[in-house]
Amino acid sequence: MNGFLLVDKTGGMTSHDVVAKMRKRFGTKRVGHAGTLDPMATGVLVLGVGQATRLLQYVTDGKKGYDATICLGIATHTDDKEGEVLFVADSDSLSLVTEEAIREQLALQVGTIKQRPSSVSAIKIDGKPAHQRIREGEEVVIPEREVTIDEISIHQIRFLDTSIEIDVSVTCSAGTYIRSIARDLGQQLGVGGHLTSLRRTLVSPFLISECDSMEEAQLLSVAEGISRIFPIREFTFDEMNEISFGRFLEPNPKEGLYAGLSPQGDFAALVVNKIVSDKHNQAIVRAAPILVAVKE
Repeated sequence: MNGFLLVDKTGGMTSHDVVAKMRKRFGTKRVGHAGTLDPMATGVLVLGVGQATRLLQYVTDGKKGYDATICLGIATHTDDKEGEVLFVADSDSLSLVTEEAIREQLALQVGTIKQRPSSVSAIKIDGKPAHQRIREGEEVVIPEREVTIDEISIHQIRFLDTSIEIDVSVTCSAGTYIRSIARDLGQQLGVGGHLTSLRRTLVSPFLISECDSMEEAQLLSVAEGISRIFPIREFTFDEMNEISFGRFLEPNPKEGLYAGLSPQGDFAALVVNKIVSDKHNQAIVRAAPILVAVKE
């Protein structure tokens, strides 16, 4: 069993819960996921089975897309609706928040910015997840990190009696926390903010429309999955022999990683152009295998 699974995760489950169920379904411990989704969140969860687990890092690094609802007027310790309420804005403060101010402040979060992850994230501090330290009573403040938010699209703003709700879509780099966008917007406007819903719609290049439930998701072959992430290089039989011994090949036409497929169309290796020697001040470039598929 080797391949990728595109699962539409339901709410109330951790990403590890989904992995555990897939391990039981496929009868193997070699199942992993490409990027955690909070229990509250739903949507795209990409899993790797067997050989594909070695390639999940390249999926994790891709762009992400989300649909979310932000609630202004209340701040929580988790920056989402499941957390303990820390602050509730008064009606006078809320009445000062305008649509123009909301749009301006969200626009300031677009681009390459410094963002502080939520203190209850899965980020590990000295080997222990931050959320676990919070549950054990520790005070945790995670340092800011650089992220890139490509776009925040506002679909609707609802001015309610005791809060303001904003429906948005976000496209961003890996490592971006949508809860942090909600928290920071609330802080910038002086009324507090948190996330009330989150649905991941993209783990590039995989879309929510391609995902199925845990029970219905079918394996996508390693070759089919990886060929959507990297350009393809088709190996000859002679090149397959060279790769099997870890030898270098003729360089690829362009720089970057290539997914090498066997003559039968199976995933064989990831290769990248490297300078492997320098004779008489002349660099020699070869395609170096950095990950080779192992037959099971």
